[in-house]
Amino acid sequence: MLSRLDSSPATHSVLFVGAGPGAADLLTVRAASALAAADVVVHDRLVSEEVLALIPATAERICVDRRDLSDADPGRTTGELLAELAAAGRRVVRLKGGDPTVFARLEEELEPLQRAGVDVEFVPGITAALAAAAALGTPLTSRGRASSLTLVTGHEARGKEGPIDFQSLAHLPGTLAVYMGVEQVAEWSRQLLTAGRPGSTPVAVVSRCSWPDQRLATCTLADCAAVAEREGWKSPAMLLVGSVLQPRLGGRLRGCRVLLTRPEGQEHELARLLEPEGAECLSVPVIRIAEPASWEPLDAAIGRLDTYDWVVFASSYGVRGFVDRLAAARRDGRALGTARLAAIGPATREALEASGFVCDRVPERFSSEGLVAAFAGLPPGGRFLLVRAEEGRDLLRRSLESAGQQVDEVAAYQSLPVSHLSSATEAAIAGAGDTWITVTSGRIVEATTRLFGDRLRRWRIASLSPVTTETLRRFGLEPAAEAGEATAAGLARAIIEAR
Repeated sequence: MLSRLDSSPATHSVLFVGAGPGAADLLTVRAASALAAADVVVHDRLVSEEVLALIPATAERICVDRRDLSDADPGRTTGELLAELAAAGRRVVRLKGGDPTVFARLEEELEPLQRAGVDVEFVPGITAALAAAAALGTPLTSRGRASSLTLVTGHEARGKEGPIDFQSLAHLPGTLAVYMGVEQVAEWSRQLLTAGRPGSTPVAVVSRCSWPDQRLATCTLADCAAVAEREGWKSPAMLLVGSVLQPRLGGRLRGCRVLLTRPEGQEHELARLLEPEGAECLSVPVIRIAEPASWEPLDAAIGRLDTYDWVVFASSYGVRGFVDRLAAARRDGRALGTARLAAIGPATREALEASGFVCDRVPERFSSEGLVAAFAGLPPGGRFLLVRAEEGRDLLRRSLESAGQQVDEVAAYQSLPVSHLSSATEAAIAGAGDTWITVTSGRIVEATTRLFGDRLRRWRIASLSPVTTETLRRFGLEPAAEAGEATAAGLARAIIEAR
């Protein structure tokens, strides 16, 4: 039960938690809560750094890489480690990729725990077959053509009793999800073909599902071994076999890779718009969002909120910081008095509304220039609070002050450049062919030019707005597409039309 996480842990207890396929936002809420409460997390090598980053700094992290264990039964060795940690009275989380009960060698780890009398609990995770189908945009089952879904390993244990019954699998009227299937693709595909599965059966491949270097591909059962050798799909990879598969890999962006540079967690809306057109979207955050150098100016402004006529938010991050500090001060919307709220664009308005506020004004153009126009003509003497980034543009403040308004400007966050790219990201970029890269602010342009250098001249750049384009041109770069509207939908539309 989750309550065990919220109080002192029972002696001899281990919580097996599914880490999902890789992306942190595919964790369950309960899994995230378990990690936050852990004293020690024992994890596999293939759990992503994005997920591991959720482990609190006070918790011990232990990686158990089967390649480093010389024991003939590494599962038993790991189980004995878990029993030892639990006996010390610590909150122990065993973090496994995907779901802990699906091809996770769970039985070997449970045996020492059961022998030691350790209490075991499970938190399910999104298993690779489900994540792969979502990435491909394809169903796994169909009332008419695929009445079953079979999970099968492509890498059987040596000496296992009862080998895989390929004769039965070949004639099942459903989808086969082959886990760990890349290394042995020639063998299991040959067995299915020999048993009578048609060579024309569609096969869809998702390599490193939801990781930054995710790859999607399609082929047939007859040629999947040759294609795998040619393409060099990386593990972990999921292969889905079945006639119901209709991956949405076609479209106007088929063969294109799009590098999404917004901060982590903010790239999904654009990816959802581009992937149905066949694009492979690679998340490459070049800045990260952090707290401002000091909360004092924002806290002071919150203390006098009812003295303002307008509170203006320049981004959804500003909304988040404002709401958090309002709650920290034990105040709510009543603190605003008669102040009205404005947002720079739809995403910021949605963030306000999601926090329980009503947005009174959004400009026609979603930019600082648009806000300037939206407030033009107001009588002087109004009091404005501008909630923005620490390093944001000061165009709106200068314009309002020149019109006789009183303006307080406070930072609710700061955006910091990412110092380097991960080796996985660098490897994925090195293999990219027809590549687009998105830039959505001046700060992102600056960070992008520093991280990618001359590679930007080989790629096509998509700019969110004229202001972003101006920054690009200062670096001697020209966008191949510019959004007509400064939104994710506008940027996606610009890329698709330019293709």
